[in-house]
Amino acid sequence: MSSAAEVLCIGTELLLGNITNGNARWIAEQLASLGIAHFRQEVVGDNRERVIQAVREAAGRCRVLITTGGLGPTPDDLTTEAIAAAFGARLVEHPEVWADIQAKAAGRGRACSPSTRKQALLPEGAAVLPNPTGTAPGMIWTPVPGFTVLTFPGVPSEMRAMWQATAAPWLQQEGVAQGVFASRMLRFWGVSEAALAEDLADWLARENPTVAPYAGAGEVKLRITARAESRQAAKALLEPVEAELRARIGRACYGVDEQNLAAVVLELLRERGQTLAVAESCTGGGIGAALAAVPGASDVFLGGVIAYANAVKQALLGVPADALDTHGAVSDPVARAMAEGARRVTGADWAIAVTGIAGPGGGSEQKPVGLVHIAVAGPEDTASEGVRFGSSRGRHWIQTLTAGEALDRLRRLLLEG
Repeated sequence: MSSAAEVLCIGTELLLGNITNGNARWIAEQLASLGIAHFRQEVVGDNRERVIQAVREAAGRCRVLITTGGLGPTPDDLTTEAIAAAFGARLVEHPEVWADIQAKAAGRGRACSPSTRKQALLPEGAAVLPNPTGTAPGMIWTPVPGFTVLTFPGVPSEMRAMWQATAAPWLQQEGVAQGVFASRMLRFWGVSEAALAEDLADWLARENPTVAPYAGAGEVKLRITARAESRQAAKALLEPVEAELRARIGRACYGVDEQNLAAVVLELLRERGQTLAVAESCTGGGIGAALAAVPGASDVFLGGVIAYANAVKQALLGVPADALDTHGAVSDPVARAMAEGARRVTGADWAIAVTGIAGPGGGSEQKPVGLVHIAVAGPEDTASEGVRFGSSRGRHWIQTLTAGEALDRLRRLLLEG
């Protein structure tokens, strides 16, 4: 067998791209946290024969198959029936499951349709995997020696509740785990994935802990993963690795795990007892939205101005007309004036301002699409610089990089101060 566990996600909507397959990612993280190796994920549509084929093939490779999707009352919810057919098992009704489905429906003021009853059918010999928040239960079934199927609905909240209440304890008790994994994600801004990989080539070749780079929208992540007999021992393996990586890369590492640039900047300002405002043109409020998304931001983030039109830049931020006429809206003098205007009108200690050409049109030879001027105004000085992000990846990419770069410039200034 190639791995202890595999993940099979069932649903035509996944193949069509109508929804993002977040369930597979979440299950993968849970398997890693339990120390269960898994090397394969598969997605199939709502097709009986394809589900049967996928399940039979998995039975020859892995010890545990985890499926999501296809457990509801509609005609295309055929996971349970297909899995039973894959091993020639007959379906039997579980009266306690049917009673639970009826009770939940009545509690919501609904009547059960005839098709709802099929959710109480499971392969003969299967155990019910209870669904505490929904109507469709899953199952834990060992159709052949050494191979067990665990099924979950596709609704993420239901799947997660079932996993935590029943599936995770079962997996731990069955001894599927091969040690315990612990991981930590280091996040970097201002360094490329290629440069990071070159600097850390010796670490990327190691096996335990492992270090792997991931590129994102302007940032690079390093996932450190360690395996040991206990979680405490695995975490102990991570600490010296993290310390060495931080020492090598320096201030380009801005955070860990779920931290983002906005949260890090707000915390640095909070430690100093200082406040922040923004003035945005090309990002249209993206920086302010990132800051406001952080819980508790209101004690640091005072607000901002979205100033697209030159008249708004002048009226609300006090940008001089001659600066606009002489240098244009996309320029260092205008960016500086916007940042200083945001400080003045809000009373903030610091202000970030951005003005640029996000495209796809509006560029010129002197000022191409992707050119953005970023200014940071503080208690003592204002600095502005033009950055060329290029135009190949489109408007949203330019806006995303602009917001991140602006926050990172303030972060570095705060660290220096």
